Amino acid sequence: MNPVNVINTINSQTEQGITEVYLVACGGSLVDMYPSKYFLESEARKIVTGLYTANEFVHATPKRLNKDSLVIVCSHGGNTPESVEAAKVAKENGAHTIGLTHNNEAALLSYSDHAFVYEWGADTDVKNNPMAIILELVVETLHVTEGYAHYEAFQNGIGKINGIIKKGEQQVAERTKEFADNYKDEELFYILSSGASYGHAYGFAICSLMEMQWLNAASIHSGEYFHGPFEVTDKETPFILLMNEGRTRVLDERAKTFLGQYAEKVEVVDAKELGINTIADEVVEFFNPILFYSIMCVYRAALADVRNHPLETRRYMGKVSY
Repeated sequence: MNPVNVINTINSQTEQGITEVYLVACGGSLVDMYPSKYFLESEARKIVTGLYTANEFVHATPKRLNKDSLVIVCSHGGNTPESVEAAKVAKENGAHTIGLTHNNEAALLSYSDHAFVYEWGADTDVKNNPMAIILELVVETLHVTEGYAHYEAFQNGIGKINGIIKKGEQQVAERTKEFADNYKDEELFYILSSGASYGHAYGFAICSLMEMQWLNAASIHSGEYFHGPFEVTDKETPFILLMNEGRTRVLDERAKTFLGQYAEKVEVVDAKELGINTIADEVVEFFNPILFYSIMCVYRAALADVRNHPLETRRYMGKVSY
């Protein structure tokens, strides 16, 4: 499927053009949607945006959901009951639906007007992974409905990001091993970031550390760090800071300065250092989380290896009733 064709088709089927975009998923798939939420809230003048965990969308459905709404639902396996039900609810309310999954036989596809069965795995080009596909869909939506001045710069960024990631993964390979050795016995991590990447700070906490490593973790927005959370800063608590390139970098730099004074266990992952500033200034901030996802996969793999705790290990998910 082509994002350009899909959005043009949907927009032509509406009365007023696409007026709302709802991004709906659970867990890691919801995290993949956060950059798109940030993009639309930052760049759109008219389009209303909502980011929903699927079960909340089902039980607290937005009243303005209508036939000019676009609902994008993502589920990696395609059979997450809450996400499938959310797509069904969207259809029942007359909205246009796009489903994303890695499964050709997913139940989600039954309620998707248009479907993207995406690629997955370490060898795939990230532009064919859900985070980038969803971002392309919302950029196209803005471009078609309102116009987007930096559309070409964004497309150039899509063409560059995979190469940046591959170099970045090589750049951090040794650092991640050192990180894992240093922090293998820790039981609590705080993850900081801002802008489009705050969603990945949240995702690394709940998915990579809590789900996959059974470690306590919490995300903190760099802008909120100084409004309560910095009181837990000490020399014993580990912090991971994902530093963005773009408009919110100043928030991350402020946090870095404070951590440098009052903390000792700090791991800084800097998108600028990893080469993302080869993407145009006007759009670079939207690519930070795509880079961070892949880079932090290297971190979590190193941690899993040294802790002898495989990333696939679960005690509840898919094993008990919930």
